[in-house]
Amino acid sequence: MMEELLRTNNPVTVSFAEALLGEEGIGHFVADTHMSILDGSLGILPRRIMVDGEYLERARRLMRDAGLGNELPEKPVR
Repeated sequence: MMEELLRTNNPVTVSFAEALLGEEGIGHFVADTHMSILDGSLGILPRRIMVDGEYLERARRLMRDAGLGNELPEKPVR
């Protein structure tokens, strides 16, 4: 089951997180990528990075180690 790792409207953060997850071999996908159609490409609707639930804690640790801890929700969103 896929679970939300983080949510942001910053495209640089999304790219950085995707690169980190890819390097570690953690399967993921970015949800809500095409929502910009609804917000007129203003970037106000955040994108969610989803990971397999069994890798969620590993992915959270990876984000914290890379300095993205402030982007993570306090508690995992299930």
